[in-house]
Amino acid sequence: MTADSGTHTGREGTHPPVSPRTPELVLCAVDEPLATAWTSAAKKLAGRVRVHRGSVLDVVAQAVVSPANSYGWMRGGIDAVYARAFPGVEQSVRSAVLAFHGGELPLGDAVVVPTGEAEPAWLISAPTMREPGETLPPDTVHPYLAARAVFLQWRDGRLDQGPVRELVDTIAMPGLGTGVGGVDPVTCARQVAAAWDEVFRNAR
Repeated sequence: MTADSGTHTGREGTHPPVSPRTPELVLCAVDEPLATAWTSAAKKLAGRVRVHRGSVLDVVAQAVVSPANSYGWMRGGIDAVYARAFPGVEQSVRSAVLAFHGGELPLGDAVVVPTGEAEPAWLISAPTMREPGETLPPDTVHPYLAARAVFLQWRDGRLDQGPVRELVDTIAMPGLGTGVGGVDPVTCARQVAAAWDEVFRNAR
C-alpha cells in the first residue's frame, strides 16, 4: 500500500474537536529505568494513561508509535521490530513521507500508515531524530516534539476511513529516543508528559 492509498493523515485545522477527550495511552518499557520513569510520569497525568512492563507488541492497541527518523528508515531499535512484525510497513512509511513531505518528515510532525494487521491496525511514525542512528544531546527536546506530533495526529488527524480519534482508542508508545538516541528515560518521560498536558489540557 502506498501513501496514495490513504495512508497519510493531516490535521483538520487549528480548532480542536467540539468534545475533546483522550486516547488510552500505554507507556511501554522492557527495561526497569524506563518503566520507573514512565510510572512516575503517569501518576501526574490526567486521562487514561498506564504503564506496561514488556513489549509494545504485547499491548492490545489500535496504534503503535514508531520513534522514527525523518526519512522513514526502520532498520534499528524498536523500528526494526516493527518492520519484522509488519512486513511492508517501512515502505508504507517511506511512501507517505515521500508523497506528503518531499522525502523528509520534519521533527514535530507524524504520519499514520496501516500495519496490514487487524490489530494494531495503524503505526504512527513520529521522528525523534533526523538521520538514522543519531545520538541525541542531553538537552534535546525531540521526545517532546515526537510525542506532541502523535497526540495531535490522534486529536486532529483524518484518514480516508475517518478521524483518527474514531479509529484509534488505545495507543501503545515505547520510549522515544531512549534506545539508539541515548535519551535519559527520565528526560523522555518528562517530555512525553509535557506534550500530553499541552495537547489534552482541556480534554474531558
